[in-house]
Amino acid sequence: MKITSACTYALNIPFRESFRHNLSERDHSDSIVVKVTTDSGVSGYGEAVPRSYVTGETRGTAVDHIRKVLLPRIMGVDFQRTDPECLPSSIDRLLRAPFADGTVVWNASRAAVELAVMDCLLRSRGLCVSRALPPVRQTVMYSGVVGACSAARTEAIAGQCVVAGLRHIKMKISADSGVERIATVRSIVGPSVSIRLDANGAFDLQSATHFLRAAAPYGIDCIEQPMPRGDPRKLAALRAAIPIPVMVDESIVTMRDAAALIAAEAADFFNLRVSKCGGIHNTLAIAERATSAGIGVQLGCHVGETAILSAAGRCLAAHLPDVRFVEGSYSTRLLVEDIAAEDIPFGSGGRAPVFTRPGFGITVQEALLHKYADDTTVTRQE
Repeated sequence: MKITSACTYALNIPFRESFRHNLSERDHSDSIVVKVTTDSGVSGYGEAVPRSYVTGETRGTAVDHIRKVLLPRIMGVDFQRTDPECLPSSIDRLLRAPFADGTVVWNASRAAVELAVMDCLLRSRGLCVSRALPPVRQTVMYSGVVGACSAARTEAIAGQCVVAGLRHIKMKISADSGVERIATVRSIVGPSVSIRLDANGAFDLQSATHFLRAAAPYGIDCIEQPMPRGDPRKLAALRAAIPIPVMVDESIVTMRDAAALIAAEAADFFNLRVSKCGGIHNTLAIAERATSAGIGVQLGCHVGETAILSAAGRCLAAHLPDVRFVEGSYSTRLLVEDIAAEDIPFGSGGRAPVFTRPGFGITVQEALLHKYADDTTVTRQE
């Protein structure tokens, strides 16, 4: 069983409304979808969401890296004897260590190819991803999110979260945010709902300390990426100065980052994302390192992910024994149309069932890939 062809789609799916945080404002998805096909005609799909301010990749450079570097490593390889239970590590050995080029770590590119190969090989044997990632829970609980929006829109979204019965909410904040907005959300959702803040690196040490001390009385579970990626000792200084636990996101991309953050005692939580961290194998490895160091894990998402990354994230969230918060599966709550035939968004209370069909459990609609692709690249085994 060999992979003999691949197709890369650069997608542009409009959002129902724009979404803003400190580093970006988006009104469409810019995912890359990779489709790989075996010599017997079975196909699998993977997805990446490259972010220049996270891994240094852009959509264009990621497509180029996938086509020129990563696909040649898996094309023509005989997977017939590959153990389904060891798929992530087997594919990892083929793709090799994430290649860093200056300020670029090609993790998103790598994730797309890894997921596509996993999906394809599992589908070819009629197996669900649970063979490789046995679930410890059958239902995943998702968080809601309040973007960096107006006071009126903040109130409206907080009210929607209450109606949906969500027990966890994340608020995007910026350097010019006031604690009044946090107070408003707390008054709407009540005292029992978990609130996390996400600054996307908006503060320096002094302003972060001042703001977070003022926010603490509103019962904040953690502050995500309060300062830009940089020296972990600065985060450690902030962590020691405030009563709110610190979560890192843009600061945790590789295992080397994990080691540095742990050594500096700079974080209480790691926010891990399948695309950002380089796929399932790498995300699992960092999660295990975090747990062994007593650091909590959030499984996050990138804004605008399609059903492919949503499905992969859900399978991983169901598998991780100590995951604290889970984000994603927004699907058509944000996208005007998603590429899967199945209903992807989480339901009441943030609950969503584990997928059980072959591969990652979803049916990708090829017609929608072509509908929303800005660019399509075909690669065949030479």
